[in-house]
Amino acid sequence: MVKIEVLFNDECPICSFEIKHYDKAAQKAGLPLQFDGVSRSAKDWGIDPETAAKRIHIRHDGELIDGMPAFIIIWSQIPQYQWLARLLSRPVIRPLTVKLYDYVAAPLLYAMHKRRQRRAISQRNN
Repeated sequence: MVKIEVLFNDECPICSFEIKHYDKAAQKAGLPLQFDGVSRSAKDWGIDPETAAKRIHIRHDGELIDGMPAFIIIWSQIPQYQWLARLLSRPVIRPLTVKLYDYVAAPLLYAMHKRRQRRAISQRNN
């Protein structure tokens, strides 16, 4: 089994919650998944932290993959999510899920992330 490295926005509580769940499932199944937080590892990946925070990234088979295709690869490895990977990989469904992630989910999560950062700066300055 090929090792998959996952780069995620560890400053996003929603992202962190989801990734912790995948990490626990991967460890339980003995899967070679490694999870790296943007705040610590983005530069090691050759991605600037701001770009990395906008969407999930993985390294798989020597290739850097991001967005919904990255999730599908992760889910295809975790036994309880393999059905979801198969479903979302179907020819009609995959393009829809890619667009949903690219134009709705990822921008929304990133906007929430930026708002949290602005509030934190504002609170420090007050």
